[in-house]
Amino acid sequence: MPAFPTPAEDTASPLQAAFASRLIEWQRRHGRHDLPWQNTRDPYWIWLSEIMLQQTQVSTVIPYYAKFLARFPDVAALASAPIDDVMALWAGLGYYSRARNLHRCAQAVVERHGGVFPASPEALAQLPGIGRSTAAAIASFAFGARATILDGNVKRVLARVFGIEGFPGEKRVENAMWTLAERLMPASDASSDDVSAYTQGLMDLGATLCVRGKPDCARCPFATDCVAHATGRQRELPAARPKKTVPTRRTWMLVLRDGASVLLERRPPSGIWGGLWSLPEAPDEAALAERAQAFGAAEGFERLAPLAHTFTHFKLEIEPRCADLGRESSRRGMLNSVGIEARDDATAWVPLAQIDDYGVPAPVRKLLDALSGSLV
Repeated sequence: MPAFPTPAEDTASPLQAAFASRLIEWQRRHGRHDLPWQNTRDPYWIWLSEIMLQQTQVSTVIPYYAKFLARFPDVAALASAPIDDVMALWAGLGYYSRARNLHRCAQAVVERHGGVFPASPEALAQLPGIGRSTAAAIASFAFGARATILDGNVKRVLARVFGIEGFPGEKRVENAMWTLAERLMPASDASSDDVSAYTQGLMDLGATLCVRGKPDCARCPFATDCVAHATGRQRELPAARPKKTVPTRRTWMLVLRDGASVLLERRPPSGIWGGLWSLPEAPDEAALAERAQAFGAAEGFERLAPLAHTFTHFKLEIEPRCADLGRESSRRGMLNSVGIEARDDATAWVPLAQIDDYGVPAPVRKLLDALSGSLV
């Protein structure tokens, strides 16, 4: 099968030599030009979009992006915001470490760089949550820097067009792709507009034509040279992640209600849903009963329909149980700074009408939305 040559075989093929110019021409004619974060050199706008677009589709990102810019119009506003406000706006977008790093990065830009994003990919890559490829994208779009990107879309394009074998997440394969990506860049005297068009073209090609499921080879500017197209291996390239048995974990969640309010508990800063507000949990029903009693619940649970949520490395099965606050329990004197009744910084009684003010994981929000009719 065709494979990308090793760095020692450093003779550029005709396709490699023409790749950048052909891609730039295609992008200017057929690429995307009206996304909210395009047609600007504002590094804050570009950085925000690049972080949100990591492992998330454009259609999902757009409404979140608009809400973030409305709430945090510049990096200083984001840096000074409470982390709870950031997590609340991010809730539902997934991969929540991105939101924590987003906040940390904004603070680092303000503290280390006077509120101005550095222009070089190397300096950008030193900031929280910005890796090599993301740094290159920001530098290219915001400052016209000649820098190489290699995200998932780009890996798929390179694997198919040049017939690169192996799983792109494997270090050996990824290193080969970086070598090729560097080789394909526009000439060193290319204009900043050409560099930005090239970078955007790589993203557009992978996102709109060379997609994972059914690539639109008929409209691809590289169809006549593409190894995968010529050999009918579009479904095989790039190679899939080696299959592993996905373990299943099980947890019990407590929906403790008091009228139209439910009890939420802040999760630890690391791990799944780190820093978000969720329902109290326990490893089994007996342990959940003990926790419910400690919170002042009346005896007895109402069983709710179980639900499941799949993460990258495991599947989580959730067994929700509903209980009411006991009559003898008191929530007086437990108001926090925003007027929501709370036990401490780690727990809060939240009216369902104000759930949007809290960052709540998607499956927990789904559970509460399903119960909203009975909790109000």
